[in-house]
Amino acid sequence: MMSQISVAPGIICLGEAMVMVTPRESVSLLAADVFELSVGGAESTVALYLSEMGHDVAWVSRVGADPLGGRILETINCGGVDTSLVERDADARTGVYFKDPGPDGTRVYYYRGGSAASRMGPATLDRLPLTTATLVHFSGVTPGLSSSCAELAEELVRRVAGSGTLLSFDVNYRPGIWSRTAAAPVLLRLSREVDIVFVGLDEAQQLWGTGTANDVRSLIDADNVLVVKDGDVGATEFAGGTSTFVPALDVAVVEAVGAGDAFAAGYLSGLIHKQTPTARLILGHSTAARALSSTRDFAPRTDPDLIENGPARDALKA
Repeated sequence: MMSQISVAPGIICLGEAMVMVTPRESVSLLAADVFELSVGGAESTVALYLSEMGHDVAWVSRVGADPLGGRILETINCGGVDTSLVERDADARTGVYFKDPGPDGTRVYYYRGGSAASRMGPATLDRLPLTTATLVHFSGVTPGLSSSCAELAEELVRRVAGSGTLLSFDVNYRPGIWSRTAAAPVLLRLSREVDIVFVGLDEAQQLWGTGTANDVRSLIDADNVLVVKDGDVGATEFAGGTSTFVPALDVAVVEAVGAGDAFAAGYLSGLIHKQTPTARLILGHSTAARALSSTRDFAPRTDPDLIENGPARDALKA
């Protein structure tokens, strides 16, 4: 069971985290002999980056009462993220996924069916300080996990609406979880009902058949902030009837998995600090650049971070 935290966090990130199994060397699962265990998950990754940036963050989820669940909690808690609202489930296992590097990119294999997190539902929200937080972040992975998780996502939108808490949503479509036919209408409806939306141009094309960032804005057609990411081209923010485009940084890509979550964290940090649209997009790109340069979903800051040097510095002071 979970226990109520004594001080409400500024940011709540809600969604599944799993143990990630990765070959130590950049070779396929078929050829690898030695593997590393780490932690991965869209919302927990966002939480870790935001905590590193100095924000007060809680991650909410459900994990098994097994060693893998304990490993997840310890890893995320060591990253400065509050895990006191995470439930331990003695009757369900913790999800696991494998990365399979290859010459055409990294494939991901999920083993999350029936996981503890898939058993979350609207009741998960009952003890969360949703309306006193500055921001709540979740993604399109959650409603795809199970029917109860889909109900949770809808109830989350209902409870936060009109509260003054910002609700952030990353479309984050995962074909391995649910079909395009099932996902497209749900993810579009959620995108129209939240305050901040992140979506990749490629996934918008796959889900809804949109061709350009402007097409996505026209389709969602809501009075919210929309950020459309276009890989190594750049990202566009639509807000208040205006749009801002910032090109992506030139990065030697090791692996793309996790870059979208890093981008979301950087952008949200800039938004919370009331940075300009250009500055918060740059902060998103610079945080994503770290993830792109690593095989891990969360790549901790090392020698001077991109945001502290180069073209990002002046923009962030604007």
